Amino acid sequence: MGVEVGVKRWEIRGLTSKRVRVFDPDEVTARGAPEADPGSVGLGRDDVESIWSAVVDFYKTGFHPALGLCIRRRGEVILDRTIGHARGNSPDDPEGTPLVRATPKTLFNFFSGSKAVTAMLIHLLAERDQLHVDEPVATFIPEFARNRKQRITIRDLLTHRAGIPETPAQVADLDMLQDPQRILEMLYELEPTYRPGTVPAYHAVTSGFIFAELIQRVSGVGIREFLRREISEPLGTSHFNYGVPEERLDEVAIDACTGPKLIWPLKDIFEKALGVSIEELIDISNDPRFRTGIIPSANLIATPDDICRFFELLVAGGTFEGTRVFAEDTVRRATELQTAGQIDRMLLLPVSYSMGFMLGTEPVGLYGIRCGKAFGHVGLSNILAWADPERDIAVALLNSGKPFVAVDTYHWLNIVRLISTRIPRDGSKRFVI
Repeated sequence: MGVEVGVKRWEIRGLTSKRVRVFDPDEVTARGAPEADPGSVGLGRDDVESIWSAVVDFYKTGFHPALGLCIRRRGEVILDRTIGHARGNSPDDPEGTPLVRATPKTLFNFFSGSKAVTAMLIHLLAERDQLHVDEPVATFIPEFARNRKQRITIRDLLTHRAGIPETPAQVADLDMLQDPQRILEMLYELEPTYRPGTVPAYHAVTSGFIFAELIQRVSGVGIREFLRREISEPLGTSHFNYGVPEERLDEVAIDACTGPKLIWPLKDIFEKALGVSIEELIDISNDPRFRTGIIPSANLIATPDDICRFFELLVAGGTFEGTRVFAEDTVRRATELQTAGQIDRMLLLPVSYSMGFMLGTEPVGLYGIRCGKAFGHVGLSNILAWADPERDIAVALLNSGKPFVAVDTYHWLNIVRLISTRIPRDGSKRFVI
């Protein structure tokens, strides 16, 4: 399974930093479908290899058992590779646990990036005039109106301004996933923490279950089937849906809690948003009940290529390889600025939101340098996928390690920086936001 090599370790004030074994990168790198000649899309071979070299450097930190990166430029795959192991190399794995290499066919959990996909399902219903984003949620789900929530609109939920960001701790009970009605009843009883429609406060979990119920009531189809029929099949994905069938559980990379243990105030921030500690969340995320269930805000499972296809669909204005899925105006509405750099009351960071996406900012932002038109989403904790119309790229950077506060995570920022600097803005872009 490759030769294990050393890993540079940084410690902060004696905090123990959990890491994984690091192997010779050449021995644990796998490539997907043939990558296009970079010259055919206005790049040099050194541009692509420089980006991949940054991924290898991130792998060498020992924070990620597996990393996967897929990039499309002008519709062509220019990079589709993985590095590391999908299974057998978590920090707490017993010695002798069999190692399973990651490949571009390995499935990863997109975690919070799932929200962008769920949002586009709502926008599809709006495109078909089955709902309007400025209608109250209670128009379709009367029970939601309890405890002063009658005026919360669909737009409020999409922009994290509904005022119900805190996740009830009981939602972490995985047995409840078999009875989603119980989860919905808890959400119906929530009282707004903030006045709806006023301030952004990241809804880590709550909005997804409400959107799933909204889709069911409006379309008559469950959210999993709706996603499969409307997006996954037109994109020709390997698997792009909430959870996986039991027979495909072994294809999903195991998530690992790595890096230093969270301390106050970050520990309290995450527990408030998620309802459980980070360590508990990672354990939950590896549980078969989580991986086969439906959590529309947090468990869309796919390959890097699958997620890259989704963002390619959007950067091309709603079409993929000649098949139209969304109208161009639908993509524009979904990615239009709604909240410009306000401090999010849950994340305690400035975030620019559209109705479903985290937006790029100038001159520097989440998606690199001079990426003000980019849109995408982060996922726990260094997962990032986005589309940048000005560069005509779609990117999916997935991983299975979950470090938060660690010096070496600057490598993650360097990957994003290199993508934005090595791939220039494209004068021949196909779609204008």
